Amino acid sequence: MKIVFATGNPHKVEEIQAILKGYELIGLADIGCHEDIPETNPTIKENALQKARYVVENYGVKNCFAEDTGLEIDALNGEPGVYSARYAGPEKDADANVHKVLAKLANYSDRSAQFRTVVALIIEGEEYTFEGIIRGTIQTEKSGSGGFGYDPVFLPEGETRNFAEMSADEKNKISHRAKAVLLLKSFLENR
Repeated sequence: MKIVFATGNPHKVEEIQAILKGYELIGLADIGCHEDIPETNPTIKENALQKARYVVENYGVKNCFAEDTGLEIDALNGEPGVYSARYAGPEKDADANVHKVLAKLANYSDRSAQFRTVVALIIEGEEYTFEGIIRGTIQTEKSGSGGFGYDPVFLPEGETRNFAEMSADEKNKISHRAKAVLLLKSFLENR
C-alpha cells in the first residue's frame, strides 16, 4: 500500500519507513509539494490534522498521514511544545533551538521533559489520530552525532544515552514517534 507521509524532512521519512515495513511511504516532494504546509493551531494534534487535511485537499491524495511533535519541558510550562521546530525563529534551525532550550534551563534543577507525537491519518475520507509520549530529561550540553532536532540533549527515562547517541534502530524501539507510528501500523494492519 502506498501512503503519503506529509513531511519534507527526509530524516523523518527514513525513521518512519523503517517502522512501516510493507508500506511504501511517499514524501511531499514525491507529490510535487515543496511549500511549507501551514501549522497554525495551538495544539500538536490539531497541527497534525491540519497538515494531513491540507495535503488531501490540495494534492488529490486519498491516503495520507502527518505528524506533529513537540518537546514539552516541565520547568518551562510545556515550552517549546507546538513551537518546537521554530522555537528560536522561523528558520527552523535545530542548533539554535537546542541552544535556546539550554539557555532557558541554565538556572533550573528540574530538567524533566517529554516528547509528544501525534500522527493524524486520513484514509478513504476518515480521520484518525495516534499519540506517542516518552518522558526524559534535558541534558546540560549536547552530545552524540545521530538523530536530529533536540535528540542531542534528550535523555529518555531509563536510558544512559540520549537519542543522538543511539542508532536509528535503537531510537525507533522506544521513541515518541515510534510509539505513535506503531499504533498507526497496528490500525492499518487490523482495519
